[in-house]
Amino acid sequence: MADASFDVVIVGSGPGGYVAAIRASQLGLKTAVVESERLGGICLNWGCIPTKALLRVSELRHTLGRLGEFGITAGDVSVDIEKVVAYSRGVADQLSLGVAYLMKKNDVTVIEGRGRLAGPGALEVAKEGGEAQTVRAAHIILATGARARVLPGLEPDGTMIWTYKEAMVPPAQPGTLLVIGGGAIGMEFASFYADLGSAVTVVELLPRILPVEDEEISAAAAKAFKAQGLTIHTGARVTSLQASGGAVQAAIETGDGKTEEATFDRAILAAGIVGNVEDLGLEGTGVVVEKGHIRTDPWMATGEPGVYAIGDVTGPPWLAHKASHEGVLCVERIAGADGVRPLDTTRVPACTYCRPQVASVGLTEAAAKEAGHAVRVGRFPFIGNGKAIALGEPEGFVKTVFDEATGELLGAHMIGPEVTELIQGYTVARTLECTEAELAETIFPHPTLSEAMHESVLDAYGRVLHI
Repeated sequence: MADASFDVVIVGSGPGGYVAAIRASQLGLKTAVVESERLGGICLNWGCIPTKALLRVSELRHTLGRLGEFGITAGDVSVDIEKVVAYSRGVADQLSLGVAYLMKKNDVTVIEGRGRLAGPGALEVAKEGGEAQTVRAAHIILATGARARVLPGLEPDGTMIWTYKEAMVPPAQPGTLLVIGGGAIGMEFASFYADLGSAVTVVELLPRILPVEDEEISAAAAKAFKAQGLTIHTGARVTSLQASGGAVQAAIETGDGKTEEATFDRAILAAGIVGNVEDLGLEGTGVVVEKGHIRTDPWMATGEPGVYAIGDVTGPPWLAHKASHEGVLCVERIAGADGVRPLDTTRVPACTYCRPQVASVGLTEAAAKEAGHAVRVGRFPFIGNGKAIALGEPEGFVKTVFDEATGELLGAHMIGPEVTELIQGYTVARTLECTEAELAETIFPHPTLSEAMHESVLDAYGRVLHI
């Protein structure tokens, strides 16, 4: 490289890294991105986007199985898993090319290879099979993401025992499937395979699935999944996992202390993630790693001058949109832009794209009470919403949590049809610091699913109309 000196160099091109690069270039900073694999990172290539393509397929499969309810008759429906995987990979490929276009459009230099810190203002970039080069920058941003956590004794083999990567490109659909972990990733895969016809068992160590969600939402999700035929063990753990004879043998210690032996065609490990902090040259620097993630200040700066970290490598919430926001605020702070504010994680929405969908923003009811708030809580079921009934999706509800004294919207929680799209309304409301008064006076169009949001607000104040 003729000129290897930049204002900002970003290690990793996921949704945090590439967005930070675009914003840095917009601010007039000479910018480079270092990437060892494909542009777009895990989210675009192996996470957020291709999994949603898979879930779209399973949603269609489920809908086609209900055609008779809508008065439609069609022939037998079959699934070609090879074509399903090809569709998902095609979506990822298209978007990866889109990131490459954005880098070129915004005059961001892309450097292929693995980057590691090599002293103040220096980054060594090594390309497989090639010589290492030194890239210099006043500001280095680590956006290396995270990977699946491996539990001792439950190591994946890539064939019978999968991580999310193998689960996204199955050579065949498993008849029986064990999912270890009932968080967002685990429940999305459980939902996908169950809707395609696999018999799915989920094992979650904590007392409930989707444990970061409001307790009522978790309970409703568990009820819905069990009604779909999923077997769910909570307060349980897999004590051994052995692949042999074309099957996976699992020992499951259930919540009552008993151990069950079970056999599955495949198993998926979805028991959390850990930051990619290895081989970054952090030794001897002021960068601090805690519980597998890099510690930063509110401006995403590490303890090493000129070194920053954003996204999943910094810890929860592990969300692509959180990483993008951190990337923007980090480079805006570097550039000295006006009006930059630290990220408030209670304004970061979370979405789980299982069936039924789950979405939330802000504090759960329990967290709000623990924080000392006296609360008002509103709920509205989709069975009272005309659009949901017309869609044939009347299950689920919307829950809102307000501060009783001030009317501040503390949190919103949803389960049901298209709630991953609806949640942004409450996210905007929290960003604008709306109270119940503004939300109650807002006119929601009819007939829409969003009317359930309005009714939930009204219910918190004894004004609900349609139930």
